[in-house]
Amino acid sequence: MMTMKKYFKYKIVLLFSLLISLIGCKESHEVVISIKNPISLDREAETIELYASDFKTLIDLYGHEQLAIVHKKSGQLMVNQWIDLNGDGTQDQWLFQTAITSNGEEEFIVRPLKEGETQPQPSKMTYSRFVPERTDDYAWENDRIAFRTFGPDAQKRVENNQPGGTLTSGIDAWLKRVEYPIINKWYKNNLEKKGAYHIDSGEGYDPYHVGSSRGVGGIGFWAEDSLYTSKNFTSYTTITEGPIRTVFKLKYQPWDVNGAKVSEEKLISLDLGSNLCHFQSTFKSEAKLPPVAIGISLHDKSGKTYISNQDGVFSYWEKIDEDMLGLGIVLPKEQLNDAFERKVKHKDASHLLVLATPSEATVNYYAGYGWERSQQFSSDAEWNEYLAQFAKKVETPLVVTLMM
Repeated sequence: MMTMKKYFKYKIVLLFSLLISLIGCKESHEVVISIKNPISLDREAETIELYASDFKTLIDLYGHEQLAIVHKKSGQLMVNQWIDLNGDGTQDQWLFQTAITSNGEEEFIVRPLKEGETQPQPSKMTYSRFVPERTDDYAWENDRIAFRTFGPDAQKRVENNQPGGTLTSGIDAWLKRVEYPIINKWYKNNLEKKGAYHIDSGEGYDPYHVGSSRGVGGIGFWAEDSLYTSKNFTSYTTITEGPIRTVFKLKYQPWDVNGAKVSEEKLISLDLGSNLCHFQSTFKSEAKLPPVAIGISLHDKSGKTYISNQDGVFSYWEKIDEDMLGLGIVLPKEQLNDAFERKVKHKDASHLLVLATPSEATVNYYAGYGWERSQQFSSDAEWNEYLAQFAKKVETPLVVTLMM
């Protein structure tokens, strides 16, 4: 039988053990994220990529929805986004955004939400979807830019001489000048009144002509002084859309490239706050591939071309209606082969072409635009500087360290 003295001694030991356990539990239930900027350049709206595998213990205990990312200095809860990359029902990637000064450092804490806390609601969004009501476009946007490209029904209509078709694998720019989503609204307006999205009613409009050109960053292969391009995408997979990033995948049927058959799978992502999309094209072919040609349409060939092989930056500054439009490509220098203007008489065939050498049959690049009417850029110098800084950030990413 336990004496009163032994009982109190046992209770004190138990309470002490519980206290130690709780202290250890608190420490193990927080992860500190250190983010360092290694370059002398302020960085805005930088997307931080984390991986679920690094937070398995916390996810198993609380579930991913209950995990918060907190700015250590201010205590602010950060907007975040989980992504299931492979569609298996399990979250793989975790995103949030931050600003960080030149050569600066920021710290964040991952912990479970406290009682009464909820995840912060985003004020801006990225978005993408398949658009069957306008034949079969696929459209995507963030708070600064918007795009679309075209599917098999649009191709079939052209090939069967039916109205409403578009035959191209080029990328079409929708020139928006508001921070909120416009895709659904513009398509709805266009259904109610045909051609509505070709008129700017205060949010922007679609004056950009893609035709059979590469538009803004569409690709082909350059062989024997000719550009070999695919037809429209044949299938799509929407992977995610949310407050930080939208991601989707397009597939293309094999096409002829100077006697060889090549197929493509294109992974496209667009982050909040960015004027450039990330494109990752993966190719399959039994033949050795010639250089991939990433293109920007030169339209009437009266714009200003900028080529900087040293920085991996390429742009075209042209007038669309009454305003100037800057188109741009950023290609990591290790994949750069060549870049040049190709001006011809044939409609939609004049391009700024950036040639890339695929790495293991994959090419990664960024492409997008800056529109004068959106008041984001007012000159080609500003646009080219944005591209140059973007290229530096890609070349020297932030250093992210987890401290368990």
